[in-house]
Amino acid sequence: MDLASIIGLIGAFAMIVFSVLVGGGSLLSILDLPSFLMVVLGSFFSLTLSAALSDALGIFSILGRTFRVPVFNEQGIIQKMMAFSEKARREGLLALEDELEDLEDEFMKKGLRLVVDGTDAAIIKDLMELELSQMQGRHADKIGTVGVWAALAPGFGMLGTVIGLIGMLQNLEDKAAIGPNMALALVTTLYGSMAANMVLIPLGAKLKSHDAKESLVKEMIIEGVLSIQAGDNTRILAMKLMAYLTPAVRKTLEAELLKD
Repeated sequence: MDLASIIGLIGAFAMIVFSVLVGGGSLLSILDLPSFLMVVLGSFFSLTLSAALSDALGIFSILGRTFRVPVFNEQGIIQKMMAFSEKARREGLLALEDELEDLEDEFMKKGLRLVVDGTDAAIIKDLMELELSQMQGRHADKIGTVGVWAALAPGFGMLGTVIGLIGMLQNLEDKAAIGPNMALALVTTLYGSMAANMVLIPLGAKLKSHDAKESLVKEMIIEGVLSIQAGDNTRILAMKLMAYLTPAVRKTLEAELLKD
């Protein structure tokens, strides 16, 4: 589980509750089921106008991914690439064929399969970069759907407030009810702002971060595959791949993998 997402979501809601209580208000004053349904369900059904039904329904599983820490195993990839490099330099590229079936990373397997088949380096690079760009495009579509929902939620909050104000203005004779009715009308705006700024926008940013990390790992794999195809020294290959890591992680791996 991604503790950052959990802490952030719980902490944001906790601050809202804290602010209401410290300000002398009551939690019941900001709880209203019709307002909640107006914002959440209203904006979701409007979302289906801008996306395929499968994409709209799939947004919940997409948002759920932000609560899981993606594991790309960069260290394992570098170690595997170094092992392949050593074997290819010692026994030839064809010797890698038997090792490919045990690879779990399909992207790496496809690239190395092209190397074993004797494909030109330029073609390997083009094919792998094409697959990478298509993955980024799919991710961008999903993240864009989250962004559309984030844009719709505040609008439906305002719609709910307008509807509430219309009802209040139609009953101005009861002056004692004007204040409570006004407060209740504004609750919908609060829900719209909360949905967008506390949930959808932050989770969309987290998805962008996941996409960037996965793209970087795939770029690292492309570099490794091309380095093996070119017959680079194993140490040179490792240094190329470690350039994709953060300085702290790189320093640890350099001490471990390049100690000889």
